[in-house]
Amino acid sequence: MWRRDEERRAEQKNALQRRPTVLRMRRAPAVNHEDREEKKNLLSAPSQIQPHGVDTVLLECLDDLREDELERFHFYLNNELPEGYKSIPKSHLEGQSRTSTVRKMLKRYGRNHAWRVTVHILRKMNLNEEAKSLQMRIDTELHRGGREPLLTIPAPVGPPPVVATEKQTPPFSAGLTPMVTKDRQPNPEPILNGADEALRAVQRKLRANLKTRYERIFEGVAKQGRPALLAKVFTEVFITEGGYGNVNTEHEVWYIEAEHKKPLTDEVRIECNRIFQPLPGEDVCVRSVLTKGIAGIGKTVSVQKFILDWAEGKANEEIDLIFPLPFRELNLMKAKEFSLLELIQHYHPELKDCKMIDLSRHKVLLIFDGLDECRLPLDFDNNEPWYEVTQPLSVDVLLTNLIQGNLLPSALLWITSRPAAANQIPPECIHRVAEVRGFDDPQKEEYFRKRFSDQTLASRIITHIISSRSLFIMCHIPIFCWISATVLERLMEKSEGGEIPKTLTEMYTHFLLIQISIKDQKYYRGGKKNTDKLQESDKEIIVNLGKLAFLHLEKNNLIFYEEDLTEAGIEDSKISEYSGLYTDIFSEEPWLFEKKTFCFVHLSIQEYLAALSVHLLYVSNRENPLNLDMSRNVHSDGAVKLSEVHRAAVDKALQSKSGHLDLFLRFLLGLSIDSQARLGCLQPQTGSNSQSIKETIRYIKTKISNSSPERAINLFHCLNELNDNSLVEEIQHYIDSNSLSNEKLSPDECSALAYVLLMSEKQVERLDLRMYNTTQSGYRRLLPVVKHSKTALLQYCDLTPALCEPVNLVLQSPTSLLRELDLGYNMKLGDKGAKLLCSSLLSHHCRLHTLGLGDCSLTAGCCKDLASVLCLPHSELRELELRDNDLLDSGVEALCAGLRERSCKLQKLGLSGCGVTERGCASLASALKSNPSHLRELDLSYNHPGESGVRTLSAGLEDPNYKLEKLITDHGGQSRLKQGMRKYGSQLTLDSSTAFRSLVLSDGGTKVNHKYGYEEKERPANSLRFESDPQVLCNEALTGRCYWEVEWDGVYIDVGVAYKEILRNSVATLGLNAQSWALHCDRQVFTVFHDNKGTNISRRKVTETPRVGVNLDWANGTVAFYKITPKGQVHLHTFHTTFTQPLYPAFSICQDTTLSLCQLD
Repeated sequence: MWRRDEERRAEQKNALQRRPTVLRMRRAPAVNHEDREEKKNLLSAPSQIQPHGVDTVLLECLDDLREDELERFHFYLNNELPEGYKSIPKSHLEGQSRTSTVRKMLKRYGRNHAWRVTVHILRKMNLNEEAKSLQMRIDTELHRGGREPLLTIPAPVGPPPVVATEKQTPPFSAGLTPMVTKDRQPNPEPILNGADEALRAVQRKLRANLKTRYERIFEGVAKQGRPALLAKVFTEVFITEGGYGNVNTEHEVWYIEAEHKKPLTDEVRIECNRIFQPLPGEDVCVRSVLTKGIAGIGKTVSVQKFILDWAEGKANEEIDLIFPLPFRELNLMKAKEFSLLELIQHYHPELKDCKMIDLSRHKVLLIFDGLDECRLPLDFDNNEPWYEVTQPLSVDVLLTNLIQGNLLPSALLWITSRPAAANQIPPECIHRVAEVRGFDDPQKEEYFRKRFSDQTLASRIITHIISSRSLFIMCHIPIFCWISATVLERLMEKSEGGEIPKTLTEMYTHFLLIQISIKDQKYYRGGKKNTDKLQESDKEIIVNLGKLAFLHLEKNNLIFYEEDLTEAGIEDSKISEYSGLYTDIFSEEPWLFEKKTFCFVHLSIQEYLAALSVHLLYVSNRENPLNLDMSRNVHSDGAVKLSEVHRAAVDKALQSKSGHLDLFLRFLLGLSIDSQARLGCLQPQTGSNSQSIKETIRYIKTKISNSSPERAINLFHCLNELNDNSLVEEIQHYIDSNSLSNEKLSPDECSALAYVLLMSEKQVERLDLRMYNTTQSGYRRLLPVVKHSKTALLQYCDLTPALCEPVNLVLQSPTSLLRELDLGYNMKLGDKGAKLLCSSLLSHHCRLHTLGLGDCSLTAGCCKDLASVLCLPHSELRELELRDNDLLDSGVEALCAGLRERSCKLQKLGLSGCGVTERGCASLASALKSNPSHLRELDLSYNHPGESGVRTLSAGLEDPNYKLEKLITDHGGQSRLKQGMRKYGSQLTLDSSTAFRSLVLSDGGTKVNHKYGYEEKERPANSLRFESDPQVLCNEALTGRCYWEVEWDGVYIDVGVAYKEILRNSVATLGLNAQSWALHCDRQVFTVFHDNKGTNISRRKVTETPRVGVNLDWANGTVAFYKITPKGQVHLHTFHTTFTQPLYPAFSICQDTTLSLCQLD
């Protein structure tokens, strides 16, 4: 038991008025004299901080563990920590004493997290009372320490927190989610009146300064034009809970195109002013928030509105002080050292004259905007832990300790970031991840109506944007709405019949012209420049800005300094003239900064200027500015053709896996169309662009054939910029005529179809590749659509592990909508494909609910990987279909390793036809006993469980502790243990009463020969006999899963299935009616027929064995045909329908041809 336990209980009762801890009786641990001496050294060792009671409490907690329990504690330290906490290597723990263990925990996790790790492990060991007692003692120590209030440290992203009930309110929430209930606040010591007055004085100054700074907004460009009141023009953006996972390396344009497909109504909306408040159903407070969103999506403006509402007393009045500390400004202090208080005072001098404010006793919010712009290392692994707020530190060390909760743990933290940079912060330091999704469709309209007082003009602009799909999608980003509003307002006010931009390039060219016009009006008043075209005098600065843009685009740099501009040839005197194209972010208080920093208003403007620079350099010098191979295809005078520059840019963009040059390429190609009209004297009228554009279009179309499916989609955007929509229009014709399932689509046409589906206003709820008649390569071209579909049915697509890579990328994508995926009947997938799939299912971004892997040639070799997915705490997988794979008992046993874990929440498992016996059933029963709370349906049909196996599992149906509701064990037997489809083998015999008069049956009704001119006179006439076609049915009526094979010798045969009611006395050829489904086999091709529609599906080699297999799954409505080779089965075709009657195997035999039903072993 705890030492001096009664004394501590009394102290806790008096100090915090909490109920005494209930402890279980335990025997005292063995005394370790060496450990006692080491403990003495630990508690007396010199340190940069004062000895802390938390260390003692941890040591006494471990003292109460028996030796075997300490060994288990070490095991969990090495293996069972939540995500974000690094385990301690086993070699560092073997033979270590309790004191050494505490030392290592303090060193690795710091004091603020070491005790939380201990509580977590105690709960894993089922020492729940000890965990509660430890939490209470820690709370007492923190309360006694005075400077460390009871506000919480961030929880690691992972399982949801355990929330305290009204009857039991522990000091902190259980486990590793240290939060407090919202009605329970810290109880600081009474504050003196002088301090109270000082706080109010600081608040008044701070609110006034923040209101002045944030009440107006220069939309898009800082300090340009007339600022608008933020409260008047602000449009709320869509904010929802996000996830913490792998770095998203996709180009942000891809992200936009993905986001517009997301159904926002399915998400929980978070109001900006409630970012630190619990969501519905939660009862916890939040200390640290990471808000993610792409550039220009509304993060900074949302922060600005939050601050303004606080400064005006409209929201979050419980917060005492708010201190914005943007990373852009902190970058400039990289080489300096500050204490925390000095750093805040440096940016907020309101605190300088007040010595009575103790920040640890007040609710303080620190806002760090723009993590993606941070140039500090933020070395969380190696920066020294620090707890003293008055000690000067480097800004980097200071920030990491603030974020980790070592410095000022009572403070609230708000960090904003673009997605690619968000993972710089360890997940255990973040309690809530929020995602800014930009404007939904109603918010887009709201923005424009607030932007213009003339509602007629607003309506015209909204109508135009909706009519251009690419512009409408880009308006998902608030800053693009601003660009569009800037351009369209001027153009629509100028002329009713003027040309209005419809492509991105046209929009950005107009935007550039408007910014130059603003510059001319400001710096050259009364000038006579034409504001519709670029002038020669603008050339140098535009080219230089473009040079700066392109060089830093390749480096992925978004922030520049004066020396970067000077290197690009931009003079200091010209910088302010072009502030519409970049934002100068130096503050008006000159004492804050030593140097200016710059960035473009948005990444897309940087990409546009980079493209414009390349284009202008080309038209001026007739050289390729991209410095690639210029030896091909030049004019007779030695000048490079425009199509060569385009080719070089296409090749350069396609080399990027992240697509970071995609928008640059779109702009470059679009400029070749738009530039003649608007780039004025900068564009020589050569008359040769038309031919070059045709050559570029042809080149792009060849690249569509050779590029990955994802890159091909961007090439269609490029064709759109070049005003070529021929492939898209062809596909649209197929869609409009409902002929997609009939027409054989080429791979290029499939890429066009993918583009059409992705750009459609309608969300692709269900993508069924079986609807499209194409090749394996064509199916692969359609895979990008999977990312934007909720359900993807990819059965029978002949996918291999390599071809499945786009699907794996979708599962790891943070923007994927996919919830249901069926990869069934891709027999080349195998264990290798399943293992690759599982590696993607482990991603935090994966939100798959249902997975189908039926008949994918899986074995026990992949079941361990599947088990690791099933027991993931964050996994959303609830249904797994593995039917028709030879997993056998060994595979089921490996799978059960995941099923038995409490973290496994699988509800439906399909193991039909997997070769499971009584042994596998015992493993399943054991797993259900260990984890009875989730699995509701188990399909073990077409296996051989035996009576014992069925009886063992059936017990779960009767036990009220089990959730199992449905157990399927029918169609069992010894024959189900055969490999592959042979487990469904059916013994068939031909029905002589249906045989055409010239068909001769033999070998007990398993062989038939069509003898030309022969007619069996003794065969009586009847209504079942085929009178017009040389056909015959089998005796057996089939309704389950059945498989058979046939061989033939001769000219051709038809193999299929038919209803008994198929016509007999008129033309009733198999496959040429609605009552039959058939495969035609001759010397050259295989062709399938149904309802008088035929499709050639495969060439047949003369040397191939004349043998085919038929697999019927009546309940699922499929009949599949295979050619049989020495290496195995090759899938030919599968019909999908709903069968309404029993089916009979049916055959048509050409004259002088023999057919035999094969005996299956």
